[in-house]
Amino acid sequence: AKLQVFYPVLLLLLSMLSIQSGASLAKSLFPVIGAPAVTALRLFLGTLILFFIFKPWRLSFSRSAIKPLFLYGLSLGAMNYLFYLALETIPLGIAVALEFTGPLAVAMFSSRRAIDFLWIILVIAGLGLLLPIGDNIHGLDPLGILYALGAGVGWALYIVFGQRAGKGYGAATVSIGSLIAAFIFFPIGMLQSSPELVFSWSILPIGLAIAILSTAFPYTLEMIALTRLPAKTFGTLMSLEPCMGAFIGIIFLHEHLTLIQWVALAFIVLASIGSTATMKRKTKIEKVE
Repeated sequence: AKLQVFYPVLLLLLSMLSIQSGASLAKSLFPVIGAPAVTALRLFLGTLILFFIFKPWRLSFSRSAIKPLFLYGLSLGAMNYLFYLALETIPLGIAVALEFTGPLAVAMFSSRRAIDFLWIILVIAGLGLLLPIGDNIHGLDPLGILYALGAGVGWALYIVFGQRAGKGYGAATVSIGSLIAAFIFFPIGMLQSSPELVFSWSILPIGLAIAILSTAFPYTLEMIALTRLPAKTFGTLMSLEPCMGAFIGIIFLHEHLTLIQWVALAFIVLASIGSTATMKRKTKIEKVE
């Protein structure tokens, strides 16, 4: 029973580590081809990898599955696109923290027990310390903040529609979602850059690494976890994402945290641990109203 509970939690941790590593690598390409083109390249290569792994053309899709699959793919693409636009102008850790307002909203609106609100309060306290407040807010690009918050909306919808779309198709759902996202956002990214540059031999290997770290590997793990965790638990556990972003920022982007920011991350980690320890022992997902 314990293995059934903590197995999806481990998958989420690996997913978050992979995504943040991919984000730091993607940021290195922004000055060369731009954030929209990096998004397009990531989705294109990631979709090819996922199709090779899951072979979704073998699946049989019902008419009722089309809408949640489309909305899942749209939210996945919007989340990626807006988050990369935010990363162009604001730091990784802050962008992730702002984006996390989406999963936090899912956790808040789907909570029913008093203990769940304790963890949510800790997360809010941590984000309150982590986010720039007062004079610091003027050092951030307002448009970048809006992009990050928009990515948070996409993340929330990704959780909700990912659960619905994944009920019948499991981990293979992510390949269809990625294809839908690529159809929508690949042309947008290509319009804002040169295809010859994006698909040059100097860019493609980095793009492939980003696709694996940021799309193929983590979203497969997340889809497995989504079908084994209730929405409130998934949303609260994702509070580890800002912490992961901060550590990756230290390792790869040479960012440094203040004491207050470390306290904020401690609150977020405590909330995640508490959520995991007190979650109901069940593997079926809750219905999201």
